[in-house]
Amino acid sequence: MEQEAKIDRLPIDLLAHIFGFFTSFTDLAQASGVCKNWKQGVNESLARRQNLSFAGWKMDDDSTARLVSHAYNIKTLDIPRSCWGCQITDSGLIRISMAKCVSNLTSISLWGLTGITDEGVIQLISRTKSLEHLNVGGTFITDESLLAIATSCPKLKTIVLWSCRQVTERGLVELVDKCHHLDSMNLWGTRVPENCLNNILIIRPNLHIKV
Repeated sequence: MEQEAKIDRLPIDLLAHIFGFFTSFTDLAQASGVCKNWKQGVNESLARRQNLSFAGWKMDDDSTARLVSHAYNIKTLDIPRSCWGCQITDSGLIRISMAKCVSNLTSISLWGLTGITDEGVIQLISRTKSLEHLNVGGTFITDESLLAIATSCPKLKTIVLWSCRQVTERGLVELVDKCHHLDSMNLWGTRVPENCLNNILIIRPNLHIKV
């Protein structure tokens, strides 16, 4: 009882500051279950973060969406494939798309997430009006996602489509034509023919294309 009373006396602001140093989401989850104050402190620490990366962690739709929903102020969201086997699916992306932070995100990485499709990507992208950097390399997206990106991300500067073998000239031309700030595109490992690259460079001569 005495130990519990001491925990309760710690200010939420101090708890949030301490939890801000935590790099393990497992530790944060355990801390959140200690008591009501600690849970509030964990949520407050997430709300203060500017960047949220799940690199190297085994995450699923529920845990990822829940953490993102508390990270009100993040600008960068990194959900790449991990050695543990990231289980993020379209369902997770759709839930994440409802988070308050999404409209303010400037950078998103979904690198290597083979469990996602156009459905989830389009839902997420449709709410990202401030996006400047996007990495969807190693996924199975198609031109449908590129058309959504072209429509929803007017501030886009860089995009990684590494090994996205289902994208075609149609989607790429639309993307380059509408995203006027785009200056870098990674097309390594795609099936885009050389004449397509020439057509893209006619539209945007200064575009840096990595193949």
